[in-house]
Amino acid sequence: MRSVAHETPRRRAHTYLSGLLFVVGVLHFVAPKLFDGIVPKQLPGEPRAYTYGSGVAELGVATALAVPKTRRFGGWLAAGLFVAVFPANVQMTVDVLGNPKSSPAFKAGVVARLPLQIPLIVAALRVARR
Repeated sequence: MRSVAHETPRRRAHTYLSGLLFVVGVLHFVAPKLFDGIVPKQLPGEPRAYTYGSGVAELGVATALAVPKTRRFGGWLAAGLFVAVFPANVQMTVDVLGNPKSSPAFKAGVVARLPLQIPLIVAALRVARR
């Protein structure tokens, strides 16, 4: 069995994606208020349900990516998840840009974060196609 240290960068994508999704999934339960605020207001129901639901989804996808037998399927799931949460990231950007209390650095950060979804989706698709 190969250790992560001996994997090529391309083969490590699943490890990084799984770790990222695991940490963010846990954060949905540890600090749910942070995520409640970025649920698009147009969605029906309570934001907390979406926060917990997306946290469960992220933990499930992280697990699928970590397990060799489900890794390819996990790549497809991760790509879909990154696309699905993009509206929440847009909502957060709109809210932050419209908030006069947000610092210019924070505003720049949330704007810069939006195009970073693209490499995440690309990496997930690479895992799926392997």
